[in-house]
Amino acid sequence: MSSSTASAPVFTHRRALRSGFAAMVGTTIEWYDFYVYATAAAIVFPVVFFPELDRGMATLASFGTYAVAFFARPLGGIIFGHIGDKIGRKPALTITLLLMGVATTLVGVLPDYNTIGIMGPILLIVLRIAQGLAVGGEWGGASLMSVESAPAKFKNFYGGFTQIGNPLGALMSSGAFWILALMGDDVLYTWGWRVPFLFSIVLIFVGLWVRYRVEETPVFEEKVGGQQQSTPLFFALRNNWWPILLGFCIVAISSGGYVVATTFVQSYATSPEVGLSPDIILGAMTIAALVEALVTLPLALLGDKIGGKWVMYLGIVGSFAAVVPLVIFIEGHNVAMIYLFVSVVRLALSGAWAPLSTIMTQMFRPQARYTSMSLSYGIGAAVWGGLSPAIATALLAATGNFWSVIAFYGLLSAIALFGVFFAPQHSDAAPVTGSFRPRLDTTAVPTIEGK
Repeated sequence: MSSSTASAPVFTHRRALRSGFAAMVGTTIEWYDFYVYATAAAIVFPVVFFPELDRGMATLASFGTYAVAFFARPLGGIIFGHIGDKIGRKPALTITLLLMGVATTLVGVLPDYNTIGIMGPILLIVLRIAQGLAVGGEWGGASLMSVESAPAKFKNFYGGFTQIGNPLGALMSSGAFWILALMGDDVLYTWGWRVPFLFSIVLIFVGLWVRYRVEETPVFEEKVGGQQQSTPLFFALRNNWWPILLGFCIVAISSGGYVVATTFVQSYATSPEVGLSPDIILGAMTIAALVEALVTLPLALLGDKIGGKWVMYLGIVGSFAAVVPLVIFIEGHNVAMIYLFVSVVRLALSGAWAPLSTIMTQMFRPQARYTSMSLSYGIGAAVWGGLSPAIATALLAATGNFWSVIAFYGLLSAIALFGVFFAPQHSDAAPVTGSFRPRLDTTAVPTIEGK
């Protein structure tokens, strides 16, 4: 196919809305499953699966099972990225949804330590790895589904549909555990914690039905499907290593900072040293997730107006500024201010999250884009998201105060700012070429807005 005969991809709002909705439903289900485990790892699993350890060691062990999913993400990105770059975005996303749902449901029927001993934590790790593989292929594909179907001037907005799945999933997860916590420890720590996991089986069928009805993206149809291409992983490592590295840096705050401000804060607030009741922090997190869900699309639209990078700058700096008073209020048991500042932190983090799908999609040219994007995000999530709770726990144990954790959060923020500043942005409107060489299939756009 030559550039003279190739047609540019056709972007319409109707197609973009349908693809964005499918991405939102799928990622909501995937993140619900992921955060159900995260919430249980912070509050329930130290007691249920590691009862013979003291609270501090049990929490570290629980976070260890939580972290293995992050290290499985890059492998999931390679596997499903290959499928998505070779066969299509849609089939890859269908498989990831099914894998995640089955793994989450099985956690809900897993016997605890008192029933089968050490096999309980081992099986928990196996199922967590399956979750990591699924998420490793989900986010990149869902982002491409929404962004690659969107008109050029609304890519941040439609990319925000993918991003809204995160707070919606967190809202459902926190809400479920909040209700269970209000029912008392006897319910929460016996059979109650299983209910949110078992509910995933219902969500699987909803997600599969929605994704079955969505079309393949116009960028894949016009620029990737049917083209001769090398192995996506080899192409990505050879041609996209620099934007992959920058994407790794960007994820430092949207993954690492996010889990510190959510999962680790929950664990810290409910630790014996602080002694905050679980229902208080779970209630605050639930309301904050609702706030995040409400502001994600407006912030994404703002990215189309002033530039996605500027929205991310404001979000990164704002979240760091808000974490400090949040910790002070948690230590002082100021319930009203805890509720307020948990939401303020999540509001700021939404600024670093809402434009992420679009910014990272446009960092790569269409060939091997799924693999490149998933690899960049997956490795970043493995390092920053997987290790941050354990690093924060170790820093807190070593120093005896939370300021070391605040300093760590500041480091994550600085790394993310570096990645955003140097991230390249490309246009999907450029015609494909017969050679499909990486520097000819699309055109770099040098403006900071990425338009």
